[in-house]
Amino acid sequence: MAGTEPTTAELRLSSVPVDRDDLGGLGVAVVGERLDLAGLRSFAGSAPGRLIAFGLLLIGLCLAAGSVTATMVGDRQQGLDVLLYDTEPDAHSAHRLYTSLSIADAAASTAFIAGGLEPQAVRDRYSQAMGEAAAELVTRSDHAGGPHPTGDSDAQLRVGIVTGLPVYSGLVETARTNNRIGYPVGAAYLSEASNQMQTTLLPMAEELQSHRSAAVTAAQRDHVRPPWPAIGLLILTLGVSVWVQRDLARRWRRVLNPGLLLASGAMLILLAWTVIAGSVSAASMINARDDGAVPSSRLTESRILTQQARAAETLKLVRRDATGDYDRTFDADVERLADLIGHYPASAPAIDDMRNAVSALARWRVAHQRINDALAKGDFNGAATVATGPGSADATAQVEALDRALEQGITQTRDTLRGEISQAARVLDFLGAAAMVLGIVAAGCVGLGIWPRLREYR
Repeated sequence: MAGTEPTTAELRLSSVPVDRDDLGGLGVAVVGERLDLAGLRSFAGSAPGRLIAFGLLLIGLCLAAGSVTATMVGDRQQGLDVLLYDTEPDAHSAHRLYTSLSIADAAASTAFIAGGLEPQAVRDRYSQAMGEAAAELVTRSDHAGGPHPTGDSDAQLRVGIVTGLPVYSGLVETARTNNRIGYPVGAAYLSEASNQMQTTLLPMAEELQSHRSAAVTAAQRDHVRPPWPAIGLLILTLGVSVWVQRDLARRWRRVLNPGLLLASGAMLILLAWTVIAGSVSAASMINARDDGAVPSSRLTESRILTQQARAAETLKLVRRDATGDYDRTFDADVERLADLIGHYPASAPAIDDMRNAVSALARWRVAHQRINDALAKGDFNGAATVATGPGSADATAQVEALDRALEQGITQTRDTLRGEISQAARVLDFLGAAAMVLGIVAAGCVGLGIWPRLREYR
């Protein structure tokens, strides 16, 4: 009764201290009784329990497959964007820097052969090359420490070139001043300037270009790899779906489950889309490598070799060299150049430009032999005329024709490279969003397929 007071025994019991561990054990026991673990185990083994487990497993796999596929597709598209708008322009900038420095060195040497005031065209070519080199150093300097593994090293290389370029130009200007006055010491200054270019600036530019080209190659190689986690998860989801449907057909005598069939169809569509789109995208990237990056690298090396051979040819005249060192440098560079453009792939872009380059190189070799023949007779002025003269059969015209053909080839191969990269990205445009939608649709179909079976046990 509400008004009854507790007895003495009850008061005595309530005053006895209780251990907290005993309370904890009592709580577990109460929870265990309420949850009825044995009942839960029994339910899990029952038909409704198996249906719920199958449904939750399939729903989780469908959502995970859609999410993983969408994530991997998004990562790949982001990687292609970085390649197209960051990595590849960095590589092209490094190539232009390397080429501009080589052209400047060759032009500076050519200007000294005539003696006195150099031809304006040669002076303009030197100034333009130096300006382009400086522009590349400035415009891409903010990318030197970017997300690339060699970012710090590239920044140091750029700083080294920026520091050494004014020293080089200062030596060239000093040599030019002495040459105008008629002092023979100008040749020594020019030789020192060319030595600094060949031993310091160009090696740093070459290493920078190598790093940037390697970054492009690595990005292409990563994209060609199949997205195995997404493909594996989709195959697993399809396999589990088939197994669940077989189990339902065996236990519940239901041959077809429309919901699970639709879910399997959605996963199959996503798997086929992923494999086909990924294969087409990878094929575009392979074409970008074979028809863009590889030929472009070959042409870039060819253009640099052209300028280095030209510098050796003109320095021989400036220094009145009789040791044969410059001849050996010229011959080695031209032999390598002839091999590069002579074995240019016939299926690659700019094959017509390469035919023009081969012809220009052959004519240049003839002009170079005329230079050597004139020097062998002691006719320095005649050799200088062949080396720098405006005639169509002289060396200058052939070098310009060869360089122009190589430059046009580089432009075409680069356009091919960028076009294939863009195509590889466009193929994946709708796959990421579709993966999420199909994953959600498949999960919903699983629920629709399992629910009618559960309702039979009400």
